[in-house]
Amino acid sequence: MVNRRPTLEQVAARAKVSRGTASRVVNGDGKVSAQTRAAVLQAIDELGYVPNRAARMLAARRTGTVALVMSEERGRPFEQPYFGHIVRGISSAVTAAETTLTLTFTQSSAGRADLADALRAQRVDGVVMVSLIREDPLPSLLERYGVPVVLGGRPHDSGAARPDYVDADNRGGARRAVEYLIGQGRRRIATIAGPRDTSVGVDRLAGYREALSGGRELVAHGDFSESGGAGAMLRLLDLEPSLDAVFAASDNMALGALRVLERHGRRVPDDIAVVGFEDAGAERRARPRLTTVHQPTETMGRRSAELLLSRIRGIPVADAPVICDTRLVVRESA
Repeated sequence: MVNRRPTLEQVAARAKVSRGTASRVVNGDGKVSAQTRAAVLQAIDELGYVPNRAARMLAARRTGTVALVMSEERGRPFEQPYFGHIVRGISSAVTAAETTLTLTFTQSSAGRADLADALRAQRVDGVVMVSLIREDPLPSLLERYGVPVVLGGRPHDSGAARPDYVDADNRGGARRAVEYLIGQGRRRIATIAGPRDTSVGVDRLAGYREALSGGRELVAHGDFSESGGAGAMLRLLDLEPSLDAVFAASDNMALGALRVLERHGRRVPDDIAVVGFEDAGAERRARPRLTTVHQPTETMGRRSAELLLSRIRGIPVADAPVICDTRLVVRESA
């Protein structure tokens, strides 16, 4: 005799409810009384019923696939530990939800419409976007197609009603870093700021300026890479040879700055103190060991995916947007 898998109809019959009610319990619909839910769950347990995931997704018109879109050149994210932690966090939440994750890179602003069409054709259930560029049209294009989007980072337009993002407290972390340098007696404090067209670059520069409270600003911009940090450090030394501290808006840029300072015979931290931002792994290559602002990068990735999955399922999220705390980790460079 062939043992057939229990059906949803059998579950409904044992719980003495309609098939539709049993289906709502299986799919996590909140519009069911506690008593009814308990009866259905008991019937599921007694019968050993296992929901058919493929059928559930078909009924919900979902494919079980979400996309991670990075606004970066294809190879560059894997040069930065930050992106590895983000992907790991997103992947952990997606895997736990028995969902497939696809990875897409885009750099050209002109290609945003084509990418939106491609993601729509793939029928992805939702998209997480990281490394946002200013006035990026992709989130609006996707949502016009009915594709839920969660942003890994604060959108540039702070006036827009977009609660669906996860970010670190970039401004507060940068402010605390510079306040620490001031407390250490540093008076000519420069910053290697991030790109002007990224919200993270804007926010960390704002935190630097808040801490200075109207004092003299020494600013050079980089692109979050080591080479970008090195170039910015050279410009700062030309601008103010007597500077005594540098806050870099990323650990990679701090590494580039340390390389230039060593080449120019500047002792760290005796002559110039250096503080970075991220604490995602790049700081381990620094000599002396890098003082930096820690952000919970993997947690940020996981929370982004969880927020997206909740949106896909139509579950309200009370704590969006999600802003993760940062903290200063004091080591040897400052």
